[in-house]
Amino acid sequence: MGKRGFFRSWPALLAVFAAWVTLLATPARAALEVQITRGQVQPVPVAVPDFLGRTQDEQVLGQKVAEIIRNNLVRSGLFRVIDPAAYIERIQRFDTPPQFGSWRVIKAQALIVGQVAVLPDGRVQGAFRLWDIFAQRQILGLQFIATKREWRRIGHKISDAVYKAVTGDEGYFDTRIVFIDESGPKTKRVKRLAIMDQDGFNLRYLTDGRALVLTPRFSPAAQRIAYLSYATGVPRVYILDLATGRRQMIGEFPNMSFAPRFSPDGRRLIFSLLENGGSNLYEMDLATRRIRQLTNTQAIDTAPSYSPDGRFVVFESDRDGSQQLYVMPVGGGPARRISFGQGRYSTPVWSPRGDVIAFTRMRKGRFAIGVMRPDGSGERILTEGYHNEGPTWAPNGRVIMFFRTQRGPNGGPHLYSVDLTGYNERLVPTPNFASDPAWSPLLK
Repeated sequence: MGKRGFFRSWPALLAVFAAWVTLLATPARAALEVQITRGQVQPVPVAVPDFLGRTQDEQVLGQKVAEIIRNNLVRSGLFRVIDPAAYIERIQRFDTPPQFGSWRVIKAQALIVGQVAVLPDGRVQGAFRLWDIFAQRQILGLQFIATKREWRRIGHKISDAVYKAVTGDEGYFDTRIVFIDESGPKTKRVKRLAIMDQDGFNLRYLTDGRALVLTPRFSPAAQRIAYLSYATGVPRVYILDLATGRRQMIGEFPNMSFAPRFSPDGRRLIFSLLENGGSNLYEMDLATRRIRQLTNTQAIDTAPSYSPDGRFVVFESDRDGSQQLYVMPVGGGPARRISFGQGRYSTPVWSPRGDVIAFTRMRKGRFAIGVMRPDGSGERILTEGYHNEGPTWAPNGRVIMFFRTQRGPNGGPHLYSVDLTGYNERLVPTPNFASDPAWSPLLK
């Protein structure tokens, strides 16, 4: 494993100190590698003792930070956290190398040792060391500072750093999910715009439920959300600034506007406008509010998603008689159909990596979440069920979140995540029913 750095500037909330960056001077033996054989992942066994603290309050906080890290790594499917009850060595000092033999006995390949401290101004400082047990050397050492209210981000940032050191990919734990919270009886559901950390904590409602809201989408900077609202009685697209709470309608169109999504640079918004029984795609420059029409058909063109380089758009359309997926240049022009499997295709979303497009496929009463290459080849189903819909990508392009609706008179939707192997499907905790998730970029 080569030398890795991890140094970022986090204005206001978090800071990484350059003095800690990484202490690995020479490449270690490739012990910490995620093995994938025939689609099956062999998780890395990792030990995460409770983080140390000088006071009782700090020790309690250290336990909580360690638990966040354990839960994040387990949910990724790429790590197997060894039960703390099996640990032989009791970590007592942060600045002392561990007894490597004690960790090899319990078959740990990686060890995360950390400590937390509450600073005089009330902020929380967390530091950790990632040890390669077989190479008997430290791979990474970092410390983070967060405000008292944002202390959980320390656990997420450490999880991201460990994930990157072992897999080579960016992590996705210091992120948020915006979604539609659904409560009340099935015939009279109250739908509110809600936001939470990716692990279900720090839930906050962004609308009061008096108006129906749908399809929220993050901007690339994770500070704005575009969504559909019936606040005026006519469905309109709004943009919400999370920092100020200011909401703004993107335009007074004569008919319904819907299915918004930001461009990769955050400067434009693509959406659908209802016209003469069909819908076409339009793009708005958010600075000038100038609009250009991208499609011009009598069909229903909707659910657009930009490629990460901003050069193309994938969308769904029934122009050939059934819902299928199409790709066209970002400025409009000829659209090329890319879905040719059995069934109908919808809700395409381009991966942040640019290599595949996620979609929903409907066939014989069943809904599947899958991926295909941008040219339509390599179609692969990741999960299938009664009603799966609405895929959204983690910022590293390795995990998809979606919602699944349960059968029955009292059934409703829940959020799930699944990785690209299709083997690591997990329920995402929410207080009520939940639908239409959108994953934020990594937070700053």
